[in-house]
Amino acid sequence: MSEHFKLIWAPNAIRDLDDILDYVAMSRGADAAERLYLKLVPRINSLSLFPKRVRLVPELRRVGVREYRELVASPYRILFRIVGQTVTILGVLDGRRDLSELIVKRALEPMPFELEE
Repeated sequence: MSEHFKLIWAPNAIRDLDDILDYVAMSRGADAAERLYLKLVPRINSLSLFPKRVRLVPELRRVGVREYRELVASPYRILFRIVGQTVTILGVLDGRRDLSELIVKRALEPMPFELEE
């Protein structure tokens, strides 16, 4: 039987996804935004079952920080951290941008409180 992890979203991650979907809706239409949502959210939700299957964040691994991982859903990078049985989504980032500084900043922010369901 596989482990189950609780999945929570940091406010920044929710804002990231909302901003990306808003941008796609404005630039390519609501249907494109919906398709993107239906691509990203199931992939992110799969982290509740298999969060350790994905790579460590390369920018952080290079400086010795090994507790952050990322799920790549090209071109997006979903930054998260596993603590105990909880996976916290920290960001949904556009991988086409230079993200080194943002990734380090997000990784150093205090862990968010759990969001009410």
